[in-house]
Amino acid sequence: MFQRRNVGLALLVLTIALLINGCSGKTSPAQFQVVLATTKGDVTIDVTREWSPRGADRFYALVKDGFYDGARFFRVIHSPDHQFMAQFGINGDPKVTAKWADNNIEDDPVTQHNTRGMISFATSGANTRSTQLFINYSDNSRLDSLGFSPFAVVSTGMEVVDEFYADYGEGPPNGTGPDQERIEKEGNAYLDSNFPKLDYIRTARILESK
Repeated sequence: MFQRRNVGLALLVLTIALLINGCSGKTSPAQFQVVLATTKGDVTIDVTREWSPRGADRFYALVKDGFYDGARFFRVIHSPDHQFMAQFGINGDPKVTAKWADNNIEDDPVTQHNTRGMISFATSGANTRSTQLFINYSDNSRLDSLGFSPFAVVSTGMEVVDEFYADYGEGPPNGTGPDQERIEKEGNAYLDSNFPKLDYIRTARILESK
């Protein structure tokens, strides 16, 4: 009798857990598209969950939450001599950014290459992916061995990405561009005062599930 009750309780707990997970929206579709309406035009992103499941799930959740609306492309390294990346993913409101500060996800295996148009999460070491992303401007496959796992690709609008304002360059300590720590603490107010020419995402919306 005791064993039977335990089994019933376990099934009840499992059912509730599945319902909660299903309502949370944390698991993304196998494939989906996101449109970034930026200050330079629209950029369409195709996400394939199989490439990097945890990364796709996190991106899906953040877009659904409106996290990227208003986010600046604060690190754009794109010149004739150095075509690297366009980095974004710090919310304009420090309170929102703080909520995600320690909410990291585990690494995914690297199954794709960091070539032009591919999108990966930025990291500061193993298992530190959170909200920041970058779009590759060129063949950066050297990043593959460092654990940067692409989860999506720009399908249309890469010419828009090419036009993002890039003259501010690298931030501290290697340059005088936007300081990531200050963005996290002060938000878009800091960027608007000191780096007003930065391009940004007006809205990020899921277009469709395939």
